[in-house]
Formats: sequence, C-alpha cells, structure tokens
Amino acid sequence: MKKIAILFIFWVTFFNAQKLTSEEVSLINQGNISTALPIYQTTNAVQHKTLLGLSTEIDPQDPNTAILVKRMKESLLSTDGGVGIAAPQVGINRKVIWVQRFDKEGAPLEYFINPVIVWKSDLQNLGPEGDLSIPDFRDQFYRSKVIQLEYADLKGQRYSEIVEGFTAVIFQHEIDHLFGILISDKKEKEKNDSYKKVDAYQKSDLNKK
Repeated sequence: MKKIAILFIFWVTFFNAQKLTSEEVSLINQGNISTALPIYQTTNAVQHKTLLGLSTEIDPQDPNTAILVKRMKESLLSTDGGVGIAAPQVGINRKVIWVQRFDKEGAPLEYFINPVIVWKSDLQNLGPEGDLSIPDFRDQFYRSKVIQLEYADLKGQRYSEIVEGFTAVIFQHEIDHLFGILISDKKEKEKNDSYKKVDAYQKSDLNKK
C-alpha cells in the first residue's frame, strides 16, 4: 500500500511540475553556470517579494534543473557556515533545497527536489535559527523533533525517509522557504497569536447603540 501511495505522489508530482519559464531559465543560466548564484536578501524590496512567493514543483529531469541544483550548492558553499538553502533564496520560486545532513557520517550536503513533509511529530524542540537571506536576525523557534520526508532526485526517482534532530530542523526551515515563510515573519506571527485579554461581556461595535 505504501508503494502505491509513493507511486501516486510521483505521478501527481510529474504532471503538476510546470515547465520553467524563459525568465527562470535565463536567471539559472546567467553568467558562469559553474559559479554561485547571488543569494537574495530581505533588505532588497524586489528580492524580498520573491522570498515571500509560493514555490511550485519542478521537473527533475529538465537539464536546467540540474544546473540550478549545482549552482545552489555553490551558493551555499559561498556562505560562512550556511547549513541549507532553498531555490527562492537564489530567485527561483521552485521546490528545490540543499541540506547539510548532520544525521549522516561526514555531514554531507544533499539536494532534494519537490520535497514534501508528510508527517511531523508532536514532540518539539526549541532551538536557535538564522537565515542567509535575513541579515543580523536570529531567534529561538519550536520545530518538530522528527519528520517524514518524501522527495525526488534528478532522475525523477522518489524517496521516503524519517529524519530527526537538528537535520529535521534544517529541513523544516528550508521547506518553509518554499511556502514563502521567513523566520522573521514566523516570529512576528507567534507574537500576534499569543493570548490577549478580552472582556467577555463587551458588546461588539455592531450591537452598541
């Protein structure tokens, strides 16, 4: 049954993956395609808008996807200790991420195409997070301790695995980027969602005379 479910997700992903636009292809291939793409910053209004955009699925077997994957790795390597990066951070609102796997020997960097978190544990950890796209911002966030992840490689092969600990935190952070969720906005939302004192007997404005 699980194999059937994974196969179904694969076909949904295949048919939903939209062809890259001419603008995206141009950006992916700009300059020297063996070098890093610039990392977008929230301090730039145009780039900030891209970072807040919703990412769509990408065709794993499109040759331009392989170029994007390679250049994103170079972008991550160009940072001072970055442990993950998402495609919106290089200007492409597509579902591609890189994550440093601290749960594996040697802590290798690995890419993930069209990643989906299909399950999260209720048990959470509180820990510090920063962001390559948000200068001088760092705060504490709650993240699920364990997740189940499904994703594809450049051949279109689908995978499913359980990830936990700090690596699970990185996955959750990077996949948030694919939904336009930035940790600075996340922290502000948490503040706004806090309980507020309300007078239970206060009439609404519509009922006031």
